[in-house]
Amino acid sequence: MTARRVDHLVVGGGIAAAYCASELRKRGADGSILVATREDEPPYERPPLSKEYLRGEASREDAYVNGVDWYEENDVELRTRTNVMALDPAARTAKLQGGDEVSFTSALLATGAMVNLLRVEGAELEGIHYLRAFGNSDAIRAEAERAERVILVGGSYIACEVAASLTAKGADCVIVMLEDVTLSGTFGERAGRFFEDRLTEHGVEIVAGAEVEAFEGDGRVAAVVTASGRTVEGDMVVVGTGVRPDVMLAERAGLEIDDGIVCDQTLETSAPGIFAAGDACSYESAIHGRRLRVEHWDVALQQGRHAARGMLGDAEPYRELPYFFSDLADWVSLESVGPATEWDEVVFRGDVGAGEFSAFYLLGGRVQGALAVGRSEDLVHARTLIETGADVSGELEALSDAETDLESIGN
Repeated sequence: MTARRVDHLVVGGGIAAAYCASELRKRGADGSILVATREDEPPYERPPLSKEYLRGEASREDAYVNGVDWYEENDVELRTRTNVMALDPAARTAKLQGGDEVSFTSALLATGAMVNLLRVEGAELEGIHYLRAFGNSDAIRAEAERAERVILVGGSYIACEVAASLTAKGADCVIVMLEDVTLSGTFGERAGRFFEDRLTEHGVEIVAGAEVEAFEGDGRVAAVVTASGRTVEGDMVVVGTGVRPDVMLAERAGLEIDDGIVCDQTLETSAPGIFAAGDACSYESAIHGRRLRVEHWDVALQQGRHAARGMLGDAEPYRELPYFFSDLADWVSLESVGPATEWDEVVFRGDVGAGEFSAFYLLGGRVQGALAVGRSEDLVHARTLIETGADVSGELEALSDAETDLESIGN
């Protein structure tokens, strides 16, 4: 079979894939573009799945990165329900589901991530949900409307966001988590306690320091049993215990893998002309001086754009500082930059109790990341401090003083 020729192959159904296709056209690429996704839908944003879409406040179309007509209008071939089964980097060919084969000049792998499954006794019971696609969100919303009690497993973003959304819609929710405090793995105990207090104030029960040992039920889940022997009853379970990068296609193609698809500073993989972006991309950060893989909406967007420029021959390093946001219903919103994977000191600025504060995460006197609640403007200066690597160890009092101009710090 003779391979059909395309100039740019984009593999994926999320933000990175969509923004790559858009950027290719914006940058004047006049060759053929094929976007192949195993999803039923055009590329879409996933954050609404635990927020507005889950609460029934937004439609599927609202989550589409580009409108349905955009692909035809911009001469971008979109193939939904199409897995890319194999990739030959040397021959620059790809085999698609259904037997088609295409050859390409450049490609983007934006294959995303897969949820971590809890492999414990009772995991096969009905009523245990994971959240990654529209269908998952639909099923969770429908069951939550009938459930007397919803159990969320996990103490990070997905579990907290889903608990907030379902509680806002009237569900009774309980979070069962390994963590002692929600979101503390990302932001530390004090900031995590602030978010946990917002959840409990609205009725979410927290079972902390609890490892799930089994699910119980007769055909359908009725309880979670922890390693300590505690039984937490509920009519349904939503598991939010993280994800792992989807590297199956890249691994079969012989690309270098290390907690994701290994990329250089330009986001090019170990195979010339093939780039990666989004959750599966493990890149050498020109800012941090180390390898990063970040599962954030904005990172996927920015990397998709940058990869498009690389596919057109621009070899500039990717220098966007990772940014993230989250909402717990309409109770509280947070933003952060970094990420800070480790720190030896946290400096708070503003009023934590009032929900208007920022937190700077330092290692060896240098800012590694920052969190803001109600103080978005502080992140502008945090970005500069992270990017310059300024030593602020002698200015911690000024950093914590909300009256001190942040521009005066680190100079």
